[in-house]
Amino acid sequence: MTLHKKTGIFLGTALLTALLLNGCNQSPSSPSAPRQEYYEKQEFALSTEISIRVYTEEDAEVLDGCFSLIREYEQKLSRTLKDSEIARLNRREISEISEETAELLAAGLHYSELSDGAYDVAIATLTSLWDFLAEKPAVPDEDKIREAAAWADYTAVHLDGTTVTFDNDITGVDLGSIAKGYIADRVKEYLTKNGVKNALISLGGNILLLGSKPDGSDFKIGIQEPFGSRDSYIGVASLSDLSLVTSGIYERYFEEDGKGYHHILNPNTGYPYENNLLSVTIIGPDSMDCDGLSTACFSLGLEKGMALIDRIPEYYAIFVTDDGKQHFSDGLMEHVSYQER
Repeated sequence: MTLHKKTGIFLGTALLTALLLNGCNQSPSSPSAPRQEYYEKQEFALSTEISIRVYTEEDAEVLDGCFSLIREYEQKLSRTLKDSEIARLNRREISEISEETAELLAAGLHYSELSDGAYDVAIATLTSLWDFLAEKPAVPDEDKIREAAAWADYTAVHLDGTTVTFDNDITGVDLGSIAKGYIADRVKEYLTKNGVKNALISLGGNILLLGSKPDGSDFKIGIQEPFGSRDSYIGVASLSDLSLVTSGIYERYFEEDGKGYHHILNPNTGYPYENNLLSVTIIGPDSMDCDGLSTACFSLGLEKGMALIDRIPEYYAIFVTDDGKQHFSDGLMEHVSYQER
């Protein structure tokens, strides 16, 4: 993997749901403003494009370690890698899991309960049926969807320390909805322990910032317009030492017989949610919590999702409905510098 030394505007990849605008204090339309040199490494992992950026050549030496850490966690947490802890757990080959996997599973169960099951971490029977990454995705057989949905139930999963038990032999867990946020938090810890003070971690739609830019200015993160081009955004947040995570229907999406299907599945019906939402963006201190809240709030819909995020201190949300309107949670404009486009 090549290490890139760059200046200028970083636009990310098609799978990103947030765009970094790389100027210091300029508006997105001011390309002549000062720019800062950075060192960046990119790799495909966790079924998405990963990018980590630091701002000094000395710090760039730890980038290889970051990607080794990401691959290590992927080997534990992936549902699709046959030798991962999660895959072996779902096949009932093991009941004891590592502390890291248990910590993440506990978070998934917490957000499942917090959303009254609208978000359900025990949805593996459904996510293994819907293949949105296939060359030609297709809607599964209706009977198979109904049968798979019957086993999607987080209350059938029990975690005691690092021991997992199930109420049946079929229900399985899928941590994909919060794993990237958890891994981003661990990468940030790794960078901090190695003396890095300024960095940007991008795991697909999960953005996590370590500190500010070297000159003390905020990073400017553009939130992508749903179904728009990579450089089309609905607003810009100026952030330091925070995470921004977006869940949207356009991330993994296909059409069949004139109807659109996205990857955020309703565990009760087995089909994608239809709630007039295009995306939910969460801004807060920890990427794992932003990740869990973005999916939970999306699954709950605008009214109930807004009620949930308004109960969580230090976390704020931007909901985008299918009429193109943006809806902000209480306190967002007071605590986050955000410019709506």
